Amino acid sequence: MADYYDVLGVSRQAGSEEIKKAYRKLAMRYHPDRNDSPDAEAKFKTVTQAYEVLRDPQQRDLYDRYGEAGIRRGAGTGAGMGGFNFADAFDVFMREFGGGSAFGDLFQQRRRTGPRRGSDVRVRLRITLAEAATGVKKTLRVRLLDRCERCEGNGAEPGTTPVTCSVCGGAGEVRSVQRSLLGQFVSVRPCQECGGDGRIIENRCDECDGQGRLQRERKVSIEAPAGVSSDDFLRLSGRGNAGPKGGPPGDLLVAIEVEEDPRFERHGDDLIHNLAVTFSQAALGDEIAVPTIDGVSELEIPAGIQSGQALRLRGRGMPRLRGQGRGDLIVRVLVWTPTRLSSAQREALEGLAPLEDAPPAPDTKEPGFWERVKQAFSA
Repeated sequence: MADYYDVLGVSRQAGSEEIKKAYRKLAMRYHPDRNDSPDAEAKFKTVTQAYEVLRDPQQRDLYDRYGEAGIRRGAGTGAGMGGFNFADAFDVFMREFGGGSAFGDLFQQRRRTGPRRGSDVRVRLRITLAEAATGVKKTLRVRLLDRCERCEGNGAEPGTTPVTCSVCGGAGEVRSVQRSLLGQFVSVRPCQECGGDGRIIENRCDECDGQGRLQRERKVSIEAPAGVSSDDFLRLSGRGNAGPKGGPPGDLLVAIEVEEDPRFERHGDDLIHNLAVTFSQAALGDEIAVPTIDGVSELEIPAGIQSGQALRLRGRGMPRLRGQGRGDLIVRVLVWTPTRLSSAQREALEGLAPLEDAPPAPDTKEPGFWERVKQAFSA
């Protein structure tokens, strides 16, 4: 797995301008429209992916601390769980080189004349915490623009084919030159005759009216891996809307939403459970069954435990996403004080009162809950 800094040829102390300059140089070198070598497309995608991570301060910080594992949990760059495809890399390239540059004009024209990629579709998948712990496969109904089967996506009635636009010559745009005292200006606008497509359909498909695609509801099978959280997303390449006039489909972006479980608080891969115990259990100690994400486990309560102290069950938390092992289950013990006493309970407590030790002085510093959690982790 290549180091992003090495990919761009910059140091780890490089500033944003140095990173941008390095990317632009490499992107122009490896762009498939300018480089015919077999590995040019892969290198173009790699340098673009590295740039997208290092240009963003938050993504760069995660990468510096945790490597690629850190950015897998984010969705911002597309470099996470779902991968980073050539269409993503091309969008980044056009963002950086667009806006009127000579290279921007060249590549925009090449892209317009070819089939346009379909749009991405975003959906939400709700799963339970237990499903997130084991991984789950679910089926969603999604409305998508699908390729028209009658015309095979080209928009023309079967037996006919689109013809090249005679106005723009298939470029999809019309250029005009104006001269003034300040020099020569070139303006570019979409061709009005073909709508910027470069082709004209003389006999439109009766099924899709020349669009090459129709809206349909499809069942999509989605598999969420063990350890996912509400911060994660899945990218299903080529499962989005079909492109117009036979263009390639976009992607299906699945946002994961993990429902809250009343038994636990989730903190990364660790789970926290509040356990209420009686005064006698806290004072004498006990063995109590506590819920875990995948069943029940016996927990030994040591004698003399204080309310708010934390106990740890190693490896009983959530699986680590795309990693090995599991987090821990942290059990916070809370001593329960009854609000209503029976006569027998009152009598027993009244007999105990003269034998009790005095509580600690008010200035005694007791560690807070999170400090106890920290102590439990270091135990």
